[in-house]
Amino acid sequence: MSHSTTPIIAAVLEPTERSRVEAAGSGRFSLVHRESIREAIRVVRERPVDAMLVSVRRCAADAPALLEQFVRAFPRVPTVALVTSREPGDAEALLRLGATGVRQVVDATDANGWRRLREVLGAPPVERAQAILGPVLDTIGTMSPGAQRFWEELVRTAPETTTIRQLAQRLATTPSTFVSRFVRAGLPSPKDHLVAVRLCHAAKLFDEGDFNVADVAYRLEYASPQSFGRHLRVVLGITPSEFRARFPFAMVLDRFLDRFVRPHVVLWRTFRPLAPGRG
Repeated sequence: MSHSTTPIIAAVLEPTERSRVEAAGSGRFSLVHRESIREAIRVVRERPVDAMLVSVRRCAADAPALLEQFVRAFPRVPTVALVTSREPGDAEALLRLGATGVRQVVDATDANGWRRLREVLGAPPVERAQAILGPVLDTIGTMSPGAQRFWEELVRTAPETTTIRQLAQRLATTPSTFVSRFVRAGLPSPKDHLVAVRLCHAAKLFDEGDFNVADVAYRLEYASPQSFGRHLRVVLGITPSEFRARFPFAMVLDRFLDRFVRPHVVLWRTFRPLAPGRG
């Protein structure tokens, strides 16, 4: 699974609305359709999702109560209500949604509304990656284009990148040459960088919402929660529950910067990790 830069949206829509929303997205975002709010929440727990899109037509019965729980548990995943036609009861449904904490409503009863939907859902999912990447770039300052590309690709794709071979492919370089450049420069290995950045993402996920260990494990492409646990025991000597309790994101990020960035600032300003002529 590749999250890349296309936002993933968990959608609970009427059958007649699905094709219209798909057409409005036209590559700007990817929809994961589910029949109920409960099923959509399960999607958010199991994979990277950037927003929840809910038709006002699907907000009866227990839907408002579930949405209220969701908004509290996942404050970083915006919930957007969609109106595609004027029907009796819409105003009441929107009031119920507002009471749950849903703050964004897109009225797509005209063309402007569909453009607004593209704007709301089409922004690339950069916030979590930027929380890690920003301090790295600020600390190093000016660097070669190849070095900057390495950091951007590493941090942005780390949740779904589990091997150095995958990272090297993303950077269009051969794994052996890629690794040897770090060795010759006296820098920690690309694998060590990848492991550390994935831990930063794990800590950020634990900080962001009501994710349990299994949620984070699957979002980081581990085969199982047990696999995630074995990895943490090897790297840090602790369990996932201990990691969550003892290592908030700010601490994990600072440890990462202390080991991988701050001691090597001068090297990074001249280091060219990619092929000659590409930085």
